[in-house]
Amino acid sequence: MATHYLDFEKPIADLEAKIEELDLLSATAGSFDAEIDGLRKKAAQLRKKTYGALDPWMKTQVARHPQRPHFIDFVAGLFTNFTELKGDRQFGDDQAILGGLARFRGRPVVIMGQEKGHDTASRLTHNFGMARPEGYRKAVRLMDLAEQYGLPVLSFVDTAGAYPGLGAEERGQAEAIARSTERGLTLGVPSIATVTGEGGSGGAIAIAAASRVLIFEHSIYSVISPEGAAGILWRDAARARDAAMAMKITAPDLVALKIVDRIVPEPVGGAHSDAAAAIASLGDVLVEELDAMKGLSADEIRRARAARFYAIGATEPR
Repeated sequence: MATHYLDFEKPIADLEAKIEELDLLSATAGSFDAEIDGLRKKAAQLRKKTYGALDPWMKTQVARHPQRPHFIDFVAGLFTNFTELKGDRQFGDDQAILGGLARFRGRPVVIMGQEKGHDTASRLTHNFGMARPEGYRKAVRLMDLAEQYGLPVLSFVDTAGAYPGLGAEERGQAEAIARSTERGLTLGVPSIATVTGEGGSGGAIAIAAASRVLIFEHSIYSVISPEGAAGILWRDAARARDAAMAMKITAPDLVALKIVDRIVPEPVGGAHSDAAAAIASLGDVLVEELDAMKGLSADEIRRARAARFYAIGATEPR
């Protein structure tokens, strides 16, 4: 797959194009190893400098990068014996949210997450990760199963938001999101949600009401998209950058606000630059988080989760 460069990555793209050109010339015009090595070092330094100074709008673009690892990539890289469970037992199966039973480094777990797709066909199949009510009802079914058998729940959040179509509204979209959020908050088993790309609105929190909420270094999590906020505030979606800069949607801001608990580091250049490393990094963090909750009773898990969410927005008494 050809590398997709973001607008602010153009200088990096130019350097890597020169490296590729010299590689091709080497086959016919002699060795350019020294020049190529120098350009590679320069590109690596530029990438490190660029990704060390991303503003919120740049991070929004990285979070939406089409080559960023998606749910199916995390399943392939972290889990074994995955058995997908389909359908909500009421209407049908929604492919924007996938989930089922799996083993994570030897331990049985329930996993679920939004899948955006990697190409045109798969994006249409998964509706760009925007779930309909049956997707959230499937999530409730999976959480019920996890509680029944005492299995931890690992969820992977990556959606622009719930699907706003007429059919979804007719089938109770808001109620389905509320039920899924409620079920996450009342689970008596450990649950960990990770925002792996874009965490958008109620469509995200419906599977992110967890004991611990993690976020990748360059992911975003917000009540509305920057474009949506700009449309409401200024009636101009083109001012999305201004909205992103003001909304506190990046990982450091979210940790400071106690909306998320921990940042998962990404490779230099973003998770899309080395998906395997990003996936392995998350796996190590998930092990630590699950181990920290080992031995807790169902009541202790519920109390800790409630305290976590009550702490959001709390202020010190005067």
